[in-house]
Amino acid sequence: MHPCQKKTAKATEADWLNAPTIEPLALGGNEAVADMIDNVYARSGFNGRRLAEGAQLFARMIDDNATVGLTLAGAMTPIGMSGVLISLIDAGFIDFIISTGANLYHDLHRPFDFPMVQGSPDVDDNELGEIGVARIYDVFIADEDTLMATDKVIMKAVKSIDVSKPFSTATLHQKLGECVGEVAPHPEKSFVACAAKHHVPIFTSSPGDSSIGMNLIVPHLFEQEVHLNPMLDIIETTAIVRDAEKNGVIEVGGGSPKNFYLQTQPTLHQILMDPSKGGHDYFLQLTTDSPHWGGLSGATPSEAKSWGKVKDARVNNVVVYSCASITLPLIAQYALVRCKKRSQRKLYSRLGEMTATLKAAGKKALTESGQLEEFRKI
Repeated sequence: MHPCQKKTAKATEADWLNAPTIEPLALGGNEAVADMIDNVYARSGFNGRRLAEGAQLFARMIDDNATVGLTLAGAMTPIGMSGVLISLIDAGFIDFIISTGANLYHDLHRPFDFPMVQGSPDVDDNELGEIGVARIYDVFIADEDTLMATDKVIMKAVKSIDVSKPFSTATLHQKLGECVGEVAPHPEKSFVACAAKHHVPIFTSSPGDSSIGMNLIVPHLFEQEVHLNPMLDIIETTAIVRDAEKNGVIEVGGGSPKNFYLQTQPTLHQILMDPSKGGHDYFLQLTTDSPHWGGLSGATPSEAKSWGKVKDARVNNVVVYSCASITLPLIAQYALVRCKKRSQRKLYSRLGEMTATLKAAGKKALTESGQLEEFRKI
């Protein structure tokens, strides 16, 4: 029960926010869980064993030196999952990220000590709305002191970008992370800042569907048009996948980020006629959804094989049907304990080089196949 629910008088904003602050989760000092996964879950069944298989698959991706992408949906950063991602980025276990804009936006609260605390789903939302507290299930966030304060951070970061020229969301988030790293009291609490420090590019498949995108309308309407170009995201993510010797992914939830990663393979072989890839080598998804409802976003890995999105319908593919708030910290901790740290690939600094290579290869393949000429005749 939230402490405010015990009150008889009408509660204030301060009352509702008088609860444990949600900080990025710390994995250091809690390493024994890896033994639990190998010696208990792996010898079990059902989703306990799937969890162990997923953890072991992630370790294989890392040990095989695969270029690892992470897709992030759901409300992960509001519950502190930034700390888990920071640990993985620092270890070199995540090379690029595709996220919902909301996860990036809520990552920005704690570096500035903006209120985001444990709450309760059993509350009067009319009362919360009246006093200026937003709710994400059992998380409370202040409207003015957190959301509107974070908006100002974004507006400051946008001023460091030349918006008159086309840019991708990776560029937007790199500048945002750099800004947080420079001005926030606690930049170590932001995975966006951590990614910027290590040149880990972060993409958003739906840039208009979050408060970050919403804030861009102010400069767009009243100063200078903002040329945020989603086409560059398609090109840059595809170039990263093409450049890799092997590709692996951790899909946290589903949604648009999941398929945005998976579509890089058919973009290569179906659109650009590029024979260099035959599907992603490793696939791990943490989800609570089921395929028969039609909302699994790219569906099962075996179905993804029929689209050429994964290399094999069964090998090196694991889906853990459980809440990622439980499974992601366990799998991340397993990798941190079992695997050696890797060198940072710094893919953001190589985006220009990789996209130029993709363009040259695509032009060659489309010309030789006659598809480029056919396109020009349409």
